[in-house]
Amino acid sequence: MRILLPDDVAARLMAALEQAGRREVGGILMGEHVDEDVFRVVDLTVQMRGGTFASFWRLVEDFASPLRRFFERTHRDYRRFNYLGEWHSHHSFALEPSVRDCQTMQEIVEDPASNVNFTILLLVRVGAADQLEAKVTLHIPAAATSSAELVLESKTPPVLPAPQGG
Repeated sequence: MRILLPDDVAARLMAALEQAGRREVGGILMGEHVDEDVFRVVDLTVQMRGGTFASFWRLVEDFASPLRRFFERTHRDYRRFNYLGEWHSHHSFALEPSVRDCQTMQEIVEDPASNVNFTILLLVRVGAADQLEAKVTLHIPAAATSSAELVLESKTPPVLPAPQGG
């Protein structure tokens, strides 16, 4: 699976990380299905409470309304736009999901009330040279956690060099 992360969404993640300081911060990811096994993160929530230096607790009440508004904005086109999963920071730890992270994601994906076929977990931190570092894992019912490809997507077209010569 490939997850596209637009630069404007990456900038929002960086702003949340900077605001949180050394506390873990997180939220949910909402996305668009753009091709077979390709999803673009188009929105996210930022939950500033519930985090400490070493852990983050997701609070359902903090994302129910934003998710409902997302579905309203996308005209409830659930095949194209839907919940993708969760994100949170690992400021001081490797970008590997903890046992608890994996348990939480499996609980979500295996809960019939969630009505999802998969979830992703995006772990982020500020790395060297103040760059966003990120890793995404895929969680499927009754399957082991696996990696997904994360592609940073620029909405700004590249600047082409001027032709040489005359």
